[in-house]
Amino acid sequence: MADIFSVIADSTRRDILRVLLERDQQTEDGTSVSQIVGELSVTQPTVSKHLKVLRDAGLVTVREDGQHRYYRLSAGPLEEVDDWLMPFFVDEAELATEATQSVYPPLPEPATRFAESLGRTAAVVQTALKRLGA
Repeated sequence: MADIFSVIADSTRRDILRVLLERDQQTEDGTSVSQIVGELSVTQPTVSKHLKVLRDAGLVTVREDGQHRYYRLSAGPLEEVDDWLMPFFVDEAELATEATQSVYPPLPEPATRFAESLGRTAAVVQTALKRLGA
């Protein structure tokens, strides 16, 4: 599998991911190559080439319907990016201090790990959306 950072380093691929994110929120059917081409004003062969790279990296899924292919975002592989980015956005020591000063009883360890993971993911998604202008 390709290094996720090299896959998302390309601006056209990031643009395709943005289009898929926006369209996935509007429809559950997926987005056709021609719809992506229309959104980005790039050629069909270029979009197809980049979709193959994204598909190989597991960032998109494809559904075939006759000669048409419909793509959807699959953000799971971006967790590696999330893990790498989090130290730049979250001070773990500060989080630990805040957690010990809580007025609520402590959560069981599995719930704490899940909550921390969810919070980190939300922070990365919020930052990514700001950078995409959403």
